[in-house]
Amino acid sequence: MSILRLAIPSPLRRHFDYLPPVGVTDAAIQALEPGTRLRVPFGRREVTGYLLEVCSSSDVAASALKAALEILDETSLIEPQLLSLCQWATRYYHHPPGEVFSALFPKRLREGKATRAAGEAGWQLSIRGKGLPGDALSRAPRQAEALQLLQDAALSATALKARGINSTTLRTLEDRGLVERCMLSEHSQTPRSLPGLSLTEEQAAAMNGIRAAGDNFCCHLLEGVTGSGKTEIYLQLITDGLAQGKQTLVLVPEIGLTPQTLTRFRERFEADIAVLHSSLTDAQRYTAWEAARSGSASIVIGTRSAVFTPLARPGLIIVDEEHDGSYKQQDGFRYSARDIAIKRGQIHGCPVILGSATPSLESLHNALTGRYQHHRLTQRAGSSKMPRMTPLDVRRQPLQGGLSGTLIEAIEDTLQNSQQVLLFLNRRGYAPTLQCHDCGWVAECPACDARLTIHRRRRQLRCHHCGSSAALPAHCPQCNSSQLEAQGLGTEQAEDFLRQRFSGHSIRRVDSDSMQGRDAMQELVAEINRGEPCILLGTQMLAKGHHFPAVSLVAIIDADALLFSADFRGEERMAQLLTQVAGRAGRADIPGRVLLQTHYPDHPAVIALTSSSYAEQAATLLDARHSLGLPPAGFLAVMRTDCPDAQFGEQFLHQVKQQVAPQLPQGVALIGPLPSPMQRRAGKYRCQLLLTAGRRRDAQHAAGLLVASAEALPARQGLKWSIDIDPQDVF
Repeated sequence: MSILRLAIPSPLRRHFDYLPPVGVTDAAIQALEPGTRLRVPFGRREVTGYLLEVCSSSDVAASALKAALEILDETSLIEPQLLSLCQWATRYYHHPPGEVFSALFPKRLREGKATRAAGEAGWQLSIRGKGLPGDALSRAPRQAEALQLLQDAALSATALKARGINSTTLRTLEDRGLVERCMLSEHSQTPRSLPGLSLTEEQAAAMNGIRAAGDNFCCHLLEGVTGSGKTEIYLQLITDGLAQGKQTLVLVPEIGLTPQTLTRFRERFEADIAVLHSSLTDAQRYTAWEAARSGSASIVIGTRSAVFTPLARPGLIIVDEEHDGSYKQQDGFRYSARDIAIKRGQIHGCPVILGSATPSLESLHNALTGRYQHHRLTQRAGSSKMPRMTPLDVRRQPLQGGLSGTLIEAIEDTLQNSQQVLLFLNRRGYAPTLQCHDCGWVAECPACDARLTIHRRRRQLRCHHCGSSAALPAHCPQCNSSQLEAQGLGTEQAEDFLRQRFSGHSIRRVDSDSMQGRDAMQELVAEINRGEPCILLGTQMLAKGHHFPAVSLVAIIDADALLFSADFRGEERMAQLLTQVAGRAGRADIPGRVLLQTHYPDHPAVIALTSSSYAEQAATLLDARHSLGLPPAGFLAVMRTDCPDAQFGEQFLHQVKQQVAPQLPQGVALIGPLPSPMQRRAGKYRCQLLLTAGRRRDAQHAAGLLVASAEALPARQGLKWSIDIDPQDVF
């Protein structure tokens, strides 16, 4: 008897066995490929499951097994290597297999719908529409224009939108039976690359080193200062792949970088490029996914989840800004896209490029120990020079909108020279605290151990941890005083001062509140690159990979906010972030300078930032990590609980620890359970148990013991637990 072993999307870390659908022959069942989708009953629902294997027996009695309802695919939609990657990720991250396999598929396929031929969604005239008299829609000119445009051939929604025909007009015509949706046939162009730029000696050496390693798996760390020309190396390596008929997967950390990257790629390549990120519609994501799977897209560019996109002819994987924390999924399936990309390259047998001006200590450690090939670019391409970072001691200095007099003068000089200014303040909103001057009351989030941030434009108090909001009060709820004061500084407050002080110049605030809309970042970058003098004020959205050639002055308004972190990675992140921010200055022929405002000019981290390179800072941090046995010298995992009752979570982790402790390998330690640094978040109390180990194998074994113990314990109502392998923070 054939048994179908499936991965089912559920929080259970196990597979599920089913009988074949009624009426399907055993020969057809034996021919099924792993990865094939099936529609199956699961509890009271019908869900999409993914075939792991066809077995001859099950641990469950045949009488207790349910039959699958339908085989959804004639052949697997996923190549065997990608299935192997998912099986590895399931084991490594100790995550339910059904949720891991779901990460492979776009929403349409997860819902059990049929595949569609590769191509772009479009519109065509229906039979009724073709027979409509020319003057039938004279009272609806937009609808009439749409019908006229579709007379000769079907058109994509994008092409119709460019002619002024929006989706509302098309849906109205569809409701009237005059047009219908269709899939436009794919016209894949023969990929071709335009000539590249001349390489510097360092770029050429890096290129030659990467090429010399061959087309088989090898992980390369491309460490290059900001503006050193890492992207040009990517482009020339992609050109090599196109000549061999292979595809390239390019990962970027943020959606905001995608338009700029895409523009540069389209200027260089005459090739089909698929784009995948969370701002796309479900239909757009599916179309791009299918183009990558079918091989019609020669280049695939995407954010974190794009690492699981199927490729017909994988030849190269590039992870740009590899150090960025955005590559780590922080909830659900807690994977690192960078690490998944490296494992995928190993399974596919293709090279992987990790690029960054500020590499993670993990990648540097692997490069220094010989696991990765290390290629360095120490000079900027062209005539531009690296700017020097200068500390500004603001102690006893009057500040206006967070800006010292010295910084205001520097901004004035820069604008008068028709250049641009970038001001970095990594705190959105107007101010981080609302306080009553009379009684001392502070506005706090009712669901988190955090203060509510003032958003004055929206007249709101908002929690940046759980998203809850409340109207901005006019009186103190404790003493009814009207003396409510904003404490601290946010981007809105700094913007208000800048608009008053520099009213004759363009001021652009760049944070997640102001950058709303799919094209907001793309429009901003285009405006900045016109080169007109302006002031950019923003959060870390401005720090990541953007090329602003007219920016000559960069200033960090409040460096002190980054100095004191409870996380052991805090100093590394500060060095990376501020080095990246500083790198936006002087990227063209205009010399750049960087000013860092601080109350602690003698702090070791400030001295290191302003007197040494990132490479020197990273070497010091690596030595400290080795002495403490922290990653990358050691390995870390965290088991977390979220529960409405604080004691339940701690008791649960105590039980897990007691059961597991006698079985731990030598060199493995469990720390805690301890309340998280922010104990209450979104109404739940959080507790954590830290696992440290000197060897990865021991850490993995111990993590498996923790998971097995947690699964065996009776679940308390409302308690949820999770395991995070290689966590990026312990917050």
